[in-house]
Amino acid sequence: MDGQIGTAPMASEWMMHGGRLDLAKLRFPDAPQPWLDLSTGINPLRWPVPEGLATADLGPLPAPSALAALERAAAGAFATDAAVTALPGSEIGIRMLQAIGFPGPHRHVGPGYASHAAAFHDSRRIPVTDIDAAAAGGGTIIVANPSNPEGHRVDPEHLLAVARRLKRRGGWLIVDEAFADTLPEASVLPYRTAEDPVLVFRSFGKFFGLAGIRLGFAVGPEPMIERIRARLGSWPVSSLAIEVGRAAYADAGWIAATRAHLHDEAAALDNVLTAAGHTPRGACPLFRLIETEDAHGLFLRLARAGILTRPFDTAPRWLRLGLPGGAGLARLERALADG
Repeated sequence: MDGQIGTAPMASEWMMHGGRLDLAKLRFPDAPQPWLDLSTGINPLRWPVPEGLATADLGPLPAPSALAALERAAAGAFATDAAVTALPGSEIGIRMLQAIGFPGPHRHVGPGYASHAAAFHDSRRIPVTDIDAAAAGGGTIIVANPSNPEGHRVDPEHLLAVARRLKRRGGWLIVDEAFADTLPEASVLPYRTAEDPVLVFRSFGKFFGLAGIRLGFAVGPEPMIERIRARLGSWPVSSLAIEVGRAAYADAGWIAATRAHLHDEAAALDNVLTAAGHTPRGACPLFRLIETEDAHGLFLRLARAGILTRPFDTAPRWLRLGLPGGAGLARLERALADG
């Protein structure tokens, strides 16, 4: 069974999104433990959750005032005065777009997140170079900035110009800023106006290394955020997510130090990949993309070494690798050299 990623169930699981260590352990039972999961862009340098928060009382329902405080903390961290609503992960917000109702035609910039393609049943993929021309036709465009998996950054003023062109035809721009905490200069939020038809999604778990908390945010004009809130209901996120999120966004020292450290970690990963004969791509410090003739074989070789990476069905020459963190970098270096 080892390494049969050509079978449909296995390919679909690993090529939809990162993760699925449970499946990796089944398919590669002889791989050394513990597994090193580089298939996601989650920060391996986790925000240290204080013990008091980790053992908070989870009996009562989340208080509306606590939820509002979390949303204010998030708005401050995003440098925006726009309306903010918490989500149980930004993925949920993206999956709600069809039901909320955004005008067509629907386009998503690719290659990118599979959930962007699935957000609207009739969405058409376009390259980032076509967004200006596409905006002239109105409708809705979804774009990630920084992009995933290539890690490219589009100037936020350019994206706002696209949004204002869409507005002439009643359209909307939806920007997935899941990785913008590492590159705050990429965010449109500090530059948008209340009149801009822009809805932004932000992730908590990727930058803070706490994806299991399942916390994200939708940010935009108040009427649109109210529509999202109405669908989420009274208690969109847990008490634990609220308290951890509030405390983490208040930790300005950790945020600044981690941003700097992540760039150092990414530079170290670049050196290892380059020494192994690969050319790393991307500006986002949480992951790198490489292109190789035998991406399938490299995926298998690393998996047998207990290292999970991210393959792509639409780009069979690509592999994306997240930051190894700590001793993981030396382990990756050894596995690459063993080929």
